[in-house]
Amino acid sequence: MIVVTGATGHLGRHAVEQLLSKHQQVIAAVRNVEKAQPLAAAGAQVRFADYDQPASLEAAFAGADALLLISSSEIGKRFPQHKAAIDAAKKAGVRHIVYTSAPRATDSGIKLAKEHAETERHLIASGVPYTILRNGWYIENYTGQLANTVKLGTLYSAAGEGRVSVAPRADYAAAAVAVLTSSGHEGKTYELGGESLTLGELAAKFSAWAGKPIGYVSLPFADFKGALVGAGLPEAAADIFADADLGLGRGELLVEGHALETLLGRKPTTVDQVLAATPRS
Repeated sequence: MIVVTGATGHLGRHAVEQLLSKHQQVIAAVRNVEKAQPLAAAGAQVRFADYDQPASLEAAFAGADALLLISSSEIGKRFPQHKAAIDAAKKAGVRHIVYTSAPRATDSGIKLAKEHAETERHLIASGVPYTILRNGWYIENYTGQLANTVKLGTLYSAAGEGRVSVAPRADYAAAAVAVLTSSGHEGKTYELGGESLTLGELAAKFSAWAGKPIGYVSLPFADFKGALVGAGLPEAAADIFADADLGLGRGELLVEGHALETLLGRKPTTVDQVLAATPRS
């Protein structure tokens, strides 16, 4: 039995669906049980689990052999939430925890990586067999804003000419499924990333897809953060995302090696393949 946290989220949903397609018994651990009904209809066992309610976690994890701990989206609360999940899994007798972390988490200068590094250290210290998946950037971080980028005619960032390694969430989910359904991964940390490119090169791909010029402009940190706030992001979130762009510019989101390809058993999905499957509005 495999339990997946955040099962109704973008990454979690992919993981649950792919595990079910491999005829695995899956517990979908969620805060909103009603939202998870499509997963229940597909064959998952849905259980209530809230990172902020440790007792609910232990109950949700009961009987599970493995846990896919998908990192929380609540920046600033992540480490205590992850710690609660790891501790609950240990109490429940879970024998393998797979955690979705960030590139180079323990030596990254990106603010977003700090809570991942804390989680990794606690996971290792827990004594539960673990696998750490340091997921590279999701291409959806950019394609999710594609309509607005096309409308503006410009992709803005604070990343300069840094290179970023991207793949779709479905690929990272497939890597997690491969780890959960095969042996030999305990105690390992995988740096996962797909196609590597600059944001200027990404803008050129967007331009070819849209059939109109899409430029690329790298702004100073303060200007980019201000633009994010102006677009509606809270200041703390804008600071985190603009800081991640600075890290991208320093090369901290460039993932070398072929760990993702090895786990997938194929080449990661390219940006062009993602765009080809994206409908034009």
